[in-house]
Amino acid sequence: MRILYYDWDEFNGEDCRDAMRRLGHQVDVFKLDMKGFELTPQIDEKIRELVLGKNIMNAGDNGNDEDESDFHSYHLQYDLLFSFDFFPNISEACQKYNMPYISWVFDCPHYTLDSHLTNNSVNRIFVFDKLLYKRLLDKGVNTVKYSPLGVNDVRLSELCKKLDGETDGNMVYEHDVCFLGNLYDNEYNFYDQVNYLPPELKGYTDAVIKAQERVFGQDFFTEESIYPYAKIIELQKYIKFEQSGKYEIDYDGVMLDILRKKVTVNERHNILAEMGKRFDTVLYTMPGTAPIEGVCNLGVASYLEKMPKVFHRSKVNLNITLRSILSGIPLRVLDILAAGGFLITNYQAEIAQYFTDGEELVMAFTPEDMIQKTAYYLEHEDERKEIAINGQKKVFKEFAYTRLLPEVLEAIY
Repeated sequence: MRILYYDWDEFNGEDCRDAMRRLGHQVDVFKLDMKGFELTPQIDEKIRELVLGKNIMNAGDNGNDEDESDFHSYHLQYDLLFSFDFFPNISEACQKYNMPYISWVFDCPHYTLDSHLTNNSVNRIFVFDKLLYKRLLDKGVNTVKYSPLGVNDVRLSELCKKLDGETDGNMVYEHDVCFLGNLYDNEYNFYDQVNYLPPELKGYTDAVIKAQERVFGQDFFTEESIYPYAKIIELQKYIKFEQSGKYEIDYDGVMLDILRKKVTVNERHNILAEMGKRFDTVLYTMPGTAPIEGVCNLGVASYLEKMPKVFHRSKVNLNITLRSILSGIPLRVLDILAAGGFLITNYQAEIAQYFTDGEELVMAFTPEDMIQKTAYYLEHEDERKEIAINGQKKVFKEFAYTRLLPEVLEAIY
């Protein structure tokens, strides 16, 4: 296939493009000066030139007025346009020029999925969370499909061999316990920025947030008996959003995602604080994160270089899933396993579906369970190593980009 790839400097783009090329596809990359998601004349002109060729552009410059249907008769320069995440303005241009558009969404929540343009006939939108997939189907989005996320097995396999070769096969660990990810204790923690909720509403909401922290794998905020819909409606009186009319945003869902983000803020901080009291614990995260006593913040780890080395050489890697991901496998899980790292993760429905607990990774069902299992596996190196090896084999077999991409790319047919 001839693939036109929109590169917005996403961290996993080069891995995906490498796999596309190894599968025999031609991949040409382009960038856009993207400010928002409107189809500006500049973006429209850029995509038109790329998908139809400069000869069509020249024809337009010579005064030939073509309506939208005329473009469908021209020979397209590519078989499809691809991007990670869904861009409504790119979809709008692709619909105009009859260019198949595949987007693979790894952000969650991803509010551009509320655009009315998701149902453009050229779209094939892949999401990695089955509950999100079902929600979009129920909403009437008929272009959505499901696929878990992927890894570059070739790059990571070669890196692991190099790392193991540097130590003659004897693992040199850099950390006992490691978490790599955002703590969201910044401007993205919207709940803490709302300081004018009525005491009764805030008290009830805080109680549900605290209870939610105790249970992995179940979303309390979608349980009417736990968090009544009337509470969501009341929240919307105090948390306002600009409504442009270009999106059919599920504002109920936005409210719940704000609360889920707050749960994530609390549980990541609290779990790491407990880990820091007991173990040599490190954190790799964004600048500006508030310090946690007993936890060493080592800053940002680059996705392609530093991150897999950290995962490979940490005794225990933690995954504490962003609560907006209701059932799917976070990319962090796949990245840790693909790097040959040992993983303890919160329970998540699709993690349990794809992986065997205690054989390919270890699942925890409460924060206390995560701490207890961390203590156990720090003392049992042989079990850790065997589980890490099995986990890497499973990810390379079932989640390599070269295995997933054929189905994703062929969706245009």
